[in-house]
Amino acid sequence: QVQLVESGGGLVQAGGSLRLSCAASGSISSINAMGWYRQVPGKQRELVAQISRGGGSNYADSVKGRYTISRDNAKSTVYLQMNNLKPEDTAVYFCNAFIVILMSRYERSYWGQGTQVTVSS
Repeated sequence: QVQLVESGGGLVQAGGSLRLSCAASGSISSINAMGWYRQVPGKQRELVAQISRGGGSNYADSVKGRYTISRDNAKSTVYLQMNNLKPEDTAVYFCNAFIVILMSRYERSYWGQGTQVTVSS
C-alpha cells in the first residue's frame, strides 16, 4: 500500500507565497518522477511541474519563474514553492508520483488527496 500525503495549502493574498509538501509512504521500492497537478471545477487536471529522480524539472508556462519544484529522495518528499501567487492559481493541487512498490518490477502512478490553494485579489 502506498500513500501520498499533501500539506501546505491555504488562503493567501495575491503576490504572496505558499509551499506545498507531499510525502510518500508505504511499501516503496523506488520513486521515479514526482509532480504537481492542479484542477479547478469544470476543467481538466493540468500539469504544473514535474521533477525526475535525478532532479531534472519542467514547468507549465503559466508558472515558470514563479514556482519551483524540488524533492528530497531520502524523505520521499516533493515540494512546490509558489511565489508571486495570482488569483488564477486558485485550484486544488494534487501530488503525483510514479512508484515501484516492493516485489514489483513496474512503476505505477499514485495520487494524493489534493490540497486547496486559494489566492485572493
